[in-house]
Order: sequence, then structure tokens, then C-alpha cells
Amino acid sequence: MRSKKIVVIEDELIVGMMIKLKLEKMGYSVAGIASKGKDAISLVKDIHPDLILMDIRLKGGMDGIETAMKIRELYSIPIVFITADSSKGTRERASLVGHQGYLTKPFMDEDLGHIVHSVFYNSVDKAREVNVLA
Repeated sequence: MRSKKIVVIEDELIVGMMIKLKLEKMGYSVAGIASKGKDAISLVKDIHPDLILMDIRLKGGMDGIETAMKIRELYSIPIVFITADSSKGTRERASLVGHQGYLTKPFMDEDLGHIVHSVFYNSVDKAREVNVLA
């Protein structure tokens, strides 16, 4: 089975690198990191990842929710929001995207691993299984 590619969209480069290292330690492949919505869309277009971990606060003109909506218009890629903002309003806006998860910062490595595994098991692998059987 091929390695699953993850893209991390995080406004703080050091946090993005820490997430990358944690995921690689778990055996996942991080194919790219971006800090701006516009760069994230280009990165997703070039890489076609299996999963996007998206911070809600981003640099530039678009936040993570707007960026996720634009990505959703073009691609059917699972998105997990990672954010320090757990307010009701933000969660309601994020729910409009149809995301596969919501991880609140700060989080434990186990929480990150669990949500990524869950998304891959429930979304990506199941979709491939259906395509193979169809």
C-alpha cells in the first residue's frame, strides 16, 4: 500500500514543523506545509494529498475555513481543522465545510494520531475499498 500524503496548513511555521515531525514519527508522509490560504490551494493542486490538516488562522487574506471551502470546490480531500479557537461561532462556520475532524490546540500526540488514523480508516480506505468493489 502506498504511503498516505498529508499536507499541513499552519500559520506558525514552527508549529507546522512540529506537527510534521510528529506525523512522520507515526509513519505518515507530510508532503508539504503552507501558511497562507493561496499557497495552500496551490500546494493541494500540485500534491493531491490524502488528507489536509488545516489551521483556522492563516496568514494572508483568507482564513482556514475560507481556504477549505475553496479547496472543497475543486477536490474531495478529507480536511481536519486544527485550531486554538473552539468558540461556537468558529465551530459552526467550520461545519459548513464538511470537515472530517476538529482538533483543538494544544493537543496530545495521541489525539493527533487518533484523528489522522480515524480519517484514513473511515474516509480514504473505505472510499478506495468501494471503488475497488464497484
